[in-house]
Amino acid sequence: MSRLTRAESQARTREQLVATAKELFLAEGYWATSLEKVAEAAGYSKGAVYSNFRNKDELCLAVLDAIHAEQASRIGRAIAGKHTLEDLLDGFERWAEETIGDQRWTALEVEFATNVRRDERLRDELARRDLAIREGLAELITSSLEEFDVELPMPADDVATALLSLGIGLGVQRAIDPGIPVRVLTNTMRAMLGLPQR
Repeated sequence: MSRLTRAESQARTREQLVATAKELFLAEGYWATSLEKVAEAAGYSKGAVYSNFRNKDELCLAVLDAIHAEQASRIGRAIAGKHTLEDLLDGFERWAEETIGDQRWTALEVEFATNVRRDERLRDELARRDLAIREGLAELITSSLEEFDVELPMPADDVATALLSLGIGLGVQRAIDPGIPVRVLTNTMRAMLGLPQR
C-alpha cells in the first residue's frame, strides 16, 4: 500500500476532525465542546486542529457545511425518480418528517448563529452559505417544476427564500414540540402550486 502524500494526509486529518467535531457539537453543543476535546476524541494533538482550522468558529463552519451537504444529498435522493408532482412532494415530506426539527442539529444551528451576531466576518460567512442554500433550492425547484410543466406564482428565488424560512422556523418549533406536523410546509408548497391540501 502506497503512503499518503502530505496533502492527502492533511485532507484525511481534516475530514476526521470535522467528523469528530460534528459528533461532539451535536451531542454536547457548540459552547460545551472545546478544541482540545475534539483533538483528543479524534486522536490528534491540538496543534493538528490549529493546522487545519484557525479557531473553533472555522471548525464549526466546516461541520455545518458537512451537515448541509449531507442533507442536500438526502433531499436529492428523496425526490429522485418521482413521476408525478404529488410523488415528488410526498418524497420531500418524508425527508422533512425525518429531518426538520432534529433537536441536536437545530440547537447547533441556533447556538452558532447567535454566537456570530457580533462578528461581521462570521456573519458574512453564514450569509454566503445561506445564499448558496437558497440558490441550490431555487435551482432544484425550477428543474423539478419544469419537468412537470408547472409555473410558479412568483420567482423561484422568492419561493426558495420563503420555503427555507418556513422550514427553519418549523424546525425550531418541532425541536420544541415534535408533534407539529411538517405537512404545513408541504401544504404551503401545494397552495403555491394550486394543488389540493392534505
